[in-house]
Amino acid sequence: MEIWIATANKGKLEEFKLGLKSILATHPDSQIFSQADLKNFSPMPENGETFVANARIKAKSLKAMKPNVWIIADDSGLEVTGLNNLPGVHSARYAGPHARDSENVAKLLKMMQIRNVSPRTAQFKCVLVIYNPEGTEFIFEGELKGTIAQKPSGLLGFGYDPVFVPDGETKTLADLGPGYKIQKSHRAVALEQFLKTLS
Repeated sequence: MEIWIATANKGKLEEFKLGLKSILATHPDSQIFSQADLKNFSPMPENGETFVANARIKAKSLKAMKPNVWIIADDSGLEVTGLNNLPGVHSARYAGPHARDSENVAKLLKMMQIRNVSPRTAQFKCVLVIYNPEGTEFIFEGELKGTIAQKPSGLLGFGYDPVFVPDGETKTLADLGPGYKIQKSHRAVALEQFLKTLS
């Protein structure tokens, strides 16, 4: 079983690999690759207006290069209730096209301060678009609800993890670490739905 992940984000790739361990256990011959393993691969611009649209762009772009394998693409982002669900699909480039994670987090906190956002409720949302070797499309979604902290905390994770506190927790995702995310993140929820279809 050959699985290709349509992402250039190292953090996401590691989460996928850890989340797909059950496949590797039940299918010892399985191999996991990412678009970084392809030479001269140029992904299409993510100009969709929804998570589904952007995930499909990524999946189709990689499927064109690797037509006879499993393709997994995700688009995910942070939706802050008091900001009308922004940054949403613009999460990765909230502070600009090539913004670093720290810059996106800084802009988010600044916008919430300017607009005096309260309560600070938010959710991470993930949409997976998956193609099997025959080209059939599957769509799975996952959410993780929580609140936005007043300031960043923690050194683990990526993106908005340093300011996102999951419901029922007192620490940010960046404090809780990858073990927590593998089990409960928005990406883990969506990926678990996919794994159930294979069992």
